[in-house]
Amino acid sequence: MILPIIGYGDPVLRKMGEEISKDYPNLKETIANMYETMYNAYGVGLAAPQVGLAIRLFIVDCEPFSDSDDLSKEEAEQLKGFKKTFINAKILKEEGEEWGFNEGCLSIPEVREDVFRHEQITIEYYDEDFNKKTEVYDGLIARVIQHEYDHIEGILFTDRISSLKKRLISKKLQNIMEGKTRPDYKMKFVAKKGR
Repeated sequence: MILPIIGYGDPVLRKMGEEISKDYPNLKETIANMYETMYNAYGVGLAAPQVGLAIRLFIVDCEPFSDSDDLSKEEAEQLKGFKKTFINAKILKEEGEEWGFNEGCLSIPEVREDVFRHEQITIEYYDEDFNKKTEVYDGLIARVIQHEYDHIEGILFTDRISSLKKRLISKKLQNIMEGKTRPDYKMKFVAKKGR
């Protein structure tokens, strides 16, 4: 089932996600709905707060990035097969140089900005079957994970840009809060709860 994506300004996007157990109600269904919602909106990641759930759950599928001409064959292959569910994730280490990439967010449509993040992460998490894993990722995969991880920490990518850039996009952010944006996917806006 395609769920409405929660728009910028909703308090759920600022909540620290709570850990869940494998007995979390309708977990498999929630994950399936999140994948369906993400694909419907042409996203590469989606976190539970973006569908109104303040829990530590996010999904990623980096396949859309694999078509980029800027990638080596090896990088493209890595991205092509990278689809994962992260439950109760905890980034243990962020390493390497910070590098910029133009990021966007399904909860903040029509806004894109360069965000600087570390090139490598070590993350501990549970998969959808509650198997515990500790893995190291770098490049675009690390970036997508960091972006989604921020969501379960109550952080948005707009928090990681300069105050000048924030001022420049403030009208766009206000329009999102007021429901004056029209993405081609279902959204729920703060000022327009009924939509």
